[in-house]
Amino acid sequence: MKSRVMMIALTTLTTALPLVADAQSPTVCADAIDQFTLNACAEQDYRTADRRLNEIYGKVSARLADIPDSKAALVRAQRAWIAFRDADCDFRASSVVEGSVYPMIHSSCLAELTEARSTALQSLLNCEEGDLSCPAPFD
Repeated sequence: MKSRVMMIALTTLTTALPLVADAQSPTVCADAIDQFTLNACAEQDYRTADRRLNEIYGKVSARLADIPDSKAALVRAQRAWIAFRDADCDFRASSVVEGSVYPMIHSSCLAELTEARSTALQSLLNCEEGDLSCPAPFD
């Protein structure tokens, strides 16, 4: 009995792994129809958005290297934003928390809010010289 369960688990795993790897392909995601692939694609979208956010955050933080109070404020703001994002996405996906669609809904929310935060931080890197409302000084 144990060997049969192990064989089923191994077969499932070896069948699923290529699908997870393929979920990174835009073609696979565009044509996805099964929930497993849709979930994996949504997770990949979030990871891509998170990498972009970390890159932009690093640039903003670097601009504030000589302004410790502003840099500390950025860190506080980012931590508060992460707490908000996570709580908001938990709320948005709360009606499907027990369902197979939950990972897709939750990851899609994380990606959406993370992309919006990236856009907001990117705008700080594009301030015009002399813009007093911009905490990241012109480079």
